[in-house]
Amino acid sequence: MVIPVHDVNPVRRTPYVTYALIAANVVVFLFTPGIAGSVAGQSDLAQLCHLQAFLDHYAAVPRELIHDQLPRLVPTGAVGVGPHGPGCVVATPDYQKSPPASVFTAMFLHGSWLHLLGNMLFLLIFGNNIEDRLGHVRFTLFYLVCGYAAAYGFALANSDSGDPLIGASGAIAGVLGAYLVLYPKARVWVLVPFLIFLPLRLPAWIVLGFWFVLQAAYSSGQGVSSAGSVAYMAHVVGFLVGMVIAWPLRAGTPQPPEPQGLLFGRRARPGW
Repeated sequence: MVIPVHDVNPVRRTPYVTYALIAANVVVFLFTPGIAGSVAGQSDLAQLCHLQAFLDHYAAVPRELIHDQLPRLVPTGAVGVGPHGPGCVVATPDYQKSPPASVFTAMFLHGSWLHLLGNMLFLLIFGNNIEDRLGHVRFTLFYLVCGYAAAYGFALANSDSGDPLIGASGAIAGVLGAYLVLYPKARVWVLVPFLIFLPLRLPAWIVLGFWFVLQAAYSSGQGVSSAGSVAYMAHVVGFLVGMVIAWPLRAGTPQPPEPQGLLFGRRARPGW
């Protein structure tokens, strides 16, 4: 994968919504119960039980979204000792969970620093231009629509899964899809891991097109032994929804200067 660092695509207004989303995601991550120990590799059972209880409450679960099947027993966050040793205590939930509302809360939850920082990097680089094109209010609605579409699209493909779905990836994938449609020739400065990190300046259609192809391949099981904990299908759905929504806006979108070839090293830096 290439790592985007900066795009050559100036904006006309301050992307307040993009900044607010980044700040909200970081704050929620820092205050997620049990997350500090888990990301430091020092989690004890109490922290893990607390985190599991929190995710069961606020994460989106495909089975709940599609079938509205809420579990009868959920972790309470407490630790107990049973016939098989210590474990997380489960009991009847003392809260009412709304599956549609859980999609919204899940969009601000992340499982690791890498998960969070990767998402926020893409949102920071590409979100400002989409917000600039749509305006603050429409961009907020666009972000939520892509996030909901990605979550429900993934849930439809995994309707019997009880694993929690978290992260802003689906909504941010929508931002990437819109960027590909609106600014395909915008220059993006990226780092390519090749012995060292090689800086290249590439057209957005190469960077984002390559990203989408990888997500589509991974979602079908190609190139990976299993999808693991990554919801690649949500990325694919969010990206496609973002493209569809942005398509009618192509004609009226001012274009940044076109890239002059594939530049690297010192030649990639002037004229950001």
